[in-house]
Amino acid sequence: MTHDNLATGTGGEEAGRDSDEVYLVVRNDEEQYSIWRADREVPAGWYPEGLRGSRQECLDHIGVIWTDMRPLSLRRRLAGADV
Repeated sequence: MTHDNLATGTGGEEAGRDSDEVYLVVRNDEEQYSIWRADREVPAGWYPEGLRGSRQECLDHIGVIWTDMRPLSLRRRLAGADV
């Protein structure tokens, strides 16, 4: 599995076949979000966030909750810096 599959939310399948598919919003330890097909095992390092729905519903939810695209480790480092 590649990160590209996570970023597109296709789970290795082609887009376009997912109109009836159910997806999960997933998050990793760096607080980065993606979607994953609900009928597949969530990849190591990613955790379900609780929302299940259509691909678009999940992407819309991510658009609302993921307001800072910087990884958590970078945000923490910058918060401790004297800027």
